Amino acid sequence: MKKTLSLLMLLAVSYVGFSQDDPQDQPKKSNIQQYTPSKLMGKGQWDVKWFNNLYTETKSTFQEGKIPRATFFTSTIEVYTGIGENKRWNLGAILEIRSNVINDRKALDVFKFDGEEGSARSGITSIAPSVKFVPFASESNFSIQSSFFFPLVVNEVENGVFLDQKGYTWQNRFFYDYTFPGQKWQLFTELNSELHFGKASESFANNSLVLAPGVFLSYFPSSKFTILGLIQHSQRLDLGNNFPQDYTAMGGGAKYQISNALNIELLYTNFLRGNNTGLGQTFNIGLRGIF
Repeated sequence: MKKTLSLLMLLAVSYVGFSQDDPQDQPKKSNIQQYTPSKLMGKGQWDVKWFNNLYTETKSTFQEGKIPRATFFTSTIEVYTGIGENKRWNLGAILEIRSNVINDRKALDVFKFDGEEGSARSGITSIAPSVKFVPFASESNFSIQSSFFFPLVVNEVENGVFLDQKGYTWQNRFFYDYTFPGQKWQLFTELNSELHFGKASESFANNSLVLAPGVFLSYFPSSKFTILGLIQHSQRLDLGNNFPQDYTAMGGGAKYQISNALNIELLYTNFLRGNNTGLGQTFNIGLRGIF
């Protein structure tokens, strides 16, 4: 909890301590500079993101030493469009597809989608209507994304293979970014909160609250390319599920503006520590189009 409170204080300081004007005489920014997750689309604009996360582990806090490899792949599609004239409201939806393999199968076996009994499962697992909004007109760099996830899985675990949580999730993500003078450095902060609820017997996560702050620092060698470092922490608070959990991860990555509309993102993270969790790595690739 001390680590969580420290990161929450850092987020608060980064928000309170910085304010930012948007002078008209600044040079035109690329999408990776201008459209951080904090920024909303204007009326008639579309924001389409396809993000892929592969998490693989051979270590765990549940036991010492090496464990049989388990790999969990999540592909997320997010679509938003702007409504209104002031870039303060976006409506959209999120779709999640998962493929998991266990029992020491190779990490890339998640892309076989073979459903081998006792070692693999895959499918469309959740869908969520979503809204993004800017609560304060004077702070366009601060926004909130609120989504409600409906589970599409019948059973969380089948033949010993976990696929996804069978429960409802109300997710609220708080975003803030600040670009330093000179346009070379950018700070982005996020606080993700997830309220999980449903029958306690159907999911390990039901009746819990997750708080997950994150800090990202980006450097722009050019307007079309950025490298970044990140630190994230996740804390699951027990609201009756009797399964507290936490972990801390660090990593880095890069983004490149392929065209005026399309950019690509690569990220890597390593789980440094945790409780009641695996200690693995994530490999991520995302494509984002703004039209």
